[in-house]
Amino acid sequence: MPDASRYEVLIIGAGIAGIACAHALVKAGTRRVAIADALAPLSLTSDKSTECYRNWWPGPGEAMVGLMNRSIDLMQDLAIDSNNAFIMDRRGYLFATARAEQVQVFESAALEAQALGAGPLRVHRHAGGYRYPRLERYDDPLGGADLVLDRALIREHFGYLSNETLAVLHARRCGALSAQQLGMLLLERARDAGARLERGQVTSIESRAGALDGVWLSDLESGEARFVGCDRLVIAAGPHARATAGLAGLSLPIRCEKHVKLSLADVEGVLPRHAPLIIWTDPTELPWSEDERELLAQEPRLRYLLDTLPAGVHGRPVGAGEQILLYWTWHEELMDEPVFPIDWPDELADVTLRGMSVMVPGLRAYFESMQRPYLDGGYYAKTPENRPLIGPTPVAGVYLCCAFSGFGIMAACGAGDLLARHVHGAELPSYADAFVLSRYEREDYQRLLQAWPASGQL
Repeated sequence: MPDASRYEVLIIGAGIAGIACAHALVKAGTRRVAIADALAPLSLTSDKSTECYRNWWPGPGEAMVGLMNRSIDLMQDLAIDSNNAFIMDRRGYLFATARAEQVQVFESAALEAQALGAGPLRVHRHAGGYRYPRLERYDDPLGGADLVLDRALIREHFGYLSNETLAVLHARRCGALSAQQLGMLLLERARDAGARLERGQVTSIESRAGALDGVWLSDLESGEARFVGCDRLVIAAGPHARATAGLAGLSLPIRCEKHVKLSLADVEGVLPRHAPLIIWTDPTELPWSEDERELLAQEPRLRYLLDTLPAGVHGRPVGAGEQILLYWTWHEELMDEPVFPIDWPDELADVTLRGMSVMVPGLRAYFESMQRPYLDGGYYAKTPENRPLIGPTPVAGVYLCCAFSGFGIMAACGAGDLLARHVHGAELPSYADAFVLSRYEREDYQRLLQAWPASGQL
């Protein structure tokens, strides 16, 4: 008889990845599943998300598009089944540029995405033919992307963008959702099917007679330790995945990068509530007054703010009120292990707002009158090529579902589904091999890493 006190599968990490694994496992028939974490579910990095999704990913290969298409399919099924409890929309991602040379980059990226399965490219050089997303639909069948080159058409639909905008690329099978509500829906359904939560920090992973035996959990408040037995273990520990895997004798190629989101009240209504996620793809010079430039030039630590900063500032409206979210990873810093609490440069909010104002000039109204913004952030746990780790490891019984960088929310359902297939020995999709840890052992993959073309990160 099986030991009723043991779990068939124990998942380390109660973020969106771990919860999605639990949901997929119980759905696939696993009867005794638990999630172990010292913190409350969805409280470390999952609630720091951009809360967006996309099937718009570069190669090499079709793996990322395939994983995301599967994940979006599963989220749509959940939305239908739950009356859209997690507020999934399909407003798209809008990439914008003021540089003529970027138009060819847009077209090439769209043709690559088309070849990889993201949907067809439609080019609009004149008025007509372009359709703005239907706001009430989260399952709009329109995929692919629209490259809009007619400036009058851009002004008609995106009048809040800079008058310098020459082209926009509107990727369609993309949108936003409530990460917290998606996670809680998955957790509720997993628990209804028998999954349990085990509170505690994993301090060791134990084997007996060459087989996985279980883990020791330590209560953060009392320090009390207890043993939890399991037949299989899934490491879904977000930024702690590298350290957790080390307890099993595994070395993971993961590093952590800080990320932050800035929330501010758009009391002037500069960014329409129906706007998609908008991304400025041009390197950015911040707008400073002459007096400000002079002061910055005298400050060695801040002098870099007079330089051209990287492309990629992005933002969107959130919720039914007046809040907008802004993001910009101009301050990238990689580290082996996360450090909490996270500290940010004092100038982060002002710099992000000014960067966003290059794309949306109306935001300059807040340079002097911005209400106190809310800053919140976490860590992206990233592999060198910015692809996740999903599947078995050389340690028998130990699996990975981690290294989701900035795409954990959008990938979670598809990743949980893939992980459950690995655990149950079910048929694997064509993209499965692209995410296993053993890929790094292949000589051809190591050569590919040396010339990896793009990370796909915003």
